[in-house]
Amino acid sequence: MDSGDVTQLKIGFIGAGNMAFGIAKGILSWKVPAGNLKVSAPSDTNLQRFQEVGVAVTHSNVEAVCGSDVVFVAVKPHLVPVVLSEVFGSVTKDQMIVSVAAGVTLATLEELLPEASVAVRLMPNLPCVVQEGALLFSLGSKAKREHSVLLRSLLQGCGLVEEGPEAWIDVHTGSSGSGVAFVYLFAEALAEGSVKMGMPSALAHSLAAQTVLGAGRLLRDSGKHPAQLRSEVCTPGGTTIYGLHTLERGGVRAATISAVESATDRARELGLKSATAKRN
Repeated sequence: MDSGDVTQLKIGFIGAGNMAFGIAKGILSWKVPAGNLKVSAPSDTNLQRFQEVGVAVTHSNVEAVCGSDVVFVAVKPHLVPVVLSEVFGSVTKDQMIVSVAAGVTLATLEELLPEASVAVRLMPNLPCVVQEGALLFSLGSKAKREHSVLLRSLLQGCGLVEEGPEAWIDVHTGSSGSGVAFVYLFAEALAEGSVKMGMPSALAHSLAAQTVLGAGRLLRDSGKHPAQLRSEVCTPGGTTIYGLHTLERGGVRAATISAVESATDRARELGLKSATAKRN
């Protein structure tokens, strides 16, 4: 595989859920032709949206693997042993198999794949759909630096792409993967607070969405620590410090930390379940 021109790569997807669609949208945004992608799923439920953007669809996982340079395994964790057993005879040493299944370890993937297979574990998040994802990946034992370069290049249209040790993947799942839903919950509550104080619902939700977007972009682009930006919004005796005091009394900080911890622990539990399924 040549990492110099990702537009020539053939990309297969096993699974057609939100994660697969988000990655596909990000890849397509980076001038990879839709004709280079193929996605498989057992039913037509999620395939239509892929067809609408020009991606070929099939009900055969083997067909999605054959001829692909990179294959994304985007199924639920307990299904990974099933689908990899199905395509085992079609996987070649020249392909890169990228799993986005929460909790499924590289060791498990490598045991489920042919001996010389290149396995990568990737955790994206849903904002890949709008090219603002946060993605972290770890390389398997057979992967080389060229595979890292290629994957970064292929996924750069999805958002921020970073590489790290596998121990961080489950943490990233709990923080950036599940964290998207945590942010939505906060945005919903922010809007509901405005509605309670008399603002029309549609306007309240629109302003809450823009507030979350603007705060996120400022946090990312300024390079400042969140605490520093927070302090810049506060003025002595002003509205913000009163509101922050209320949030702290409600335990929002502790609850958020606990939420990330719970989601991370669950990702690890899913990994143990997938390993058990593999042995059975």
